Amino acid sequence: MPEKELNPNALQGAIVQELQPAPSVVDAFNALRYQPGCLLLDSSMQIATSTGEPLGRFGFLMADPFDWVIKEVGAANPLKKLRRSLTEWRCETIPDLPPMQGGWAGLLSYDLNRSFENIPPTKFDQFNIPAVALGCYDVVIAWDHEQGRAWIISQGMPETEMAARTKRASQRAKQFIDWLQTAEEQDDSNSNFTAAAHNKEPLAPQYPTDGPDGLTSNFGRDQYIDAVKRSIDYIRAGDVFQINLAQRLLHRATCGSAELYHRLRACNPAPFSGYFDFPTSKQADAPNAQIISASPERFVSIRDSIVETRPIKGTRRRTGTPQADLDSQRQLLASEKDRAENTMIVDLMRNDLSRVCDDMSIEVTQYCTIEQYQNVLHLVSAIEGKLKKDCDAIDVIEAVFPGGSITGAPKVRAMEIIAQLEPTARGAYCGSLGYLGFDGNADLSILIRSITAKDGWWQIPVGGGIVVQSDPAAEYEETWTKAAGMLAAIDATRPVSK
Repeated sequence: MPEKELNPNALQGAIVQELQPAPSVVDAFNALRYQPGCLLLDSSMQIATSTGEPLGRFGFLMADPFDWVIKEVGAANPLKKLRRSLTEWRCETIPDLPPMQGGWAGLLSYDLNRSFENIPPTKFDQFNIPAVALGCYDVVIAWDHEQGRAWIISQGMPETEMAARTKRASQRAKQFIDWLQTAEEQDDSNSNFTAAAHNKEPLAPQYPTDGPDGLTSNFGRDQYIDAVKRSIDYIRAGDVFQINLAQRLLHRATCGSAELYHRLRACNPAPFSGYFDFPTSKQADAPNAQIISASPERFVSIRDSIVETRPIKGTRRRTGTPQADLDSQRQLLASEKDRAENTMIVDLMRNDLSRVCDDMSIEVTQYCTIEQYQNVLHLVSAIEGKLKKDCDAIDVIEAVFPGGSITGAPKVRAMEIIAQLEPTARGAYCGSLGYLGFDGNADLSILIRSITAKDGWWQIPVGGGIVVQSDPAAEYEETWTKAAGMLAAIDATRPVSK
């Protein structure tokens, strides 16, 4: 990395330093992963889309936030502080750099829905993941994978006076460069899980599975199939058109969370992969949890007042054989059931966006297009609109959270049925990981293909959309198709090359 002077941005006192040569994402993550609040928004796979800019072009690494917002499930006005601080610290985007340049970032759990709607709790909530766990990050290491370049961007927050801000920005940038240059290998064998934590037994009933040794589920096969049949009954009764139903797989942690992330990154790369180490309450000595994600799905982005959401509905397993994959693509495109699922969620998300976007601006920019991932094929659509002048990123979250692709339609009734049929709280699963920038931009994924590590356990939920045409046994098997990449990471025994 260069020793030349850091260069302040003349417009706002921020410090920008290009890292030459650009460090690899893996090396930079390994250097910062032991810092508090380490958050990697890692585009470990780039996907070409029909809407223009590829998914996964940018990656971001943050650590050591200067403030936290931790809100428990059911909290009133959980995003109030975010709105106030984003207004107070508003700053313009520095041109020609990746879009995340500082701001709030982290987790919005699925159970944040109970702050917005009167959704009953599930029977078991044994891991108590907060509804909101967001750090305020004044320093970001940002990559543009298309250009092969990386920068440190240091904003100097929470200082607001220009000279003090520039001084802090310079000090913090140099601190991060020092962390990158002086990082030493650390023993990860006991990181993020302990023998004492392993003595804790799961509280909810667990059923054996045909997966790796020690893997259990909160549904047996027959129980899950019965829940699918009950979902279809609700659809036929006119309660809903679609329900997303998930089973929660559970496995004891057998390595540190960062090591598991390396394995998942190798087994199942994705444009919205990520890692987040966060406290579970406001207390400094609170136990931590980690999100280890290989998500392929964008929940919502805001860039220059354009709001986009990219729901995924429709999945087929990849075989690794080109002709077989081509046949699977044809089957997926021809599937009335999968197209019906996708169409329902497109309509739902158009309606949600109409609350915060100009009516005439909302359009479907991609409809039921095949996207290829390491282990699966997906049917993906994209909807976008222009943000109303009196709305901001917080308004967007309040209007559209959680994503319709992981609830069903109509959304509120679907969430009520999910709370009734699923025995355990979803926690991070089907929530969002991402950022809300100081400049008003935002990008949040939907936490599918994601593992939550806490108390010596790995939680691995997987689900799918149920419509009236669904075959219950096929729906059960689809959950295992979606679990394949995560289970491969857990089952991996050889070290991942770094």
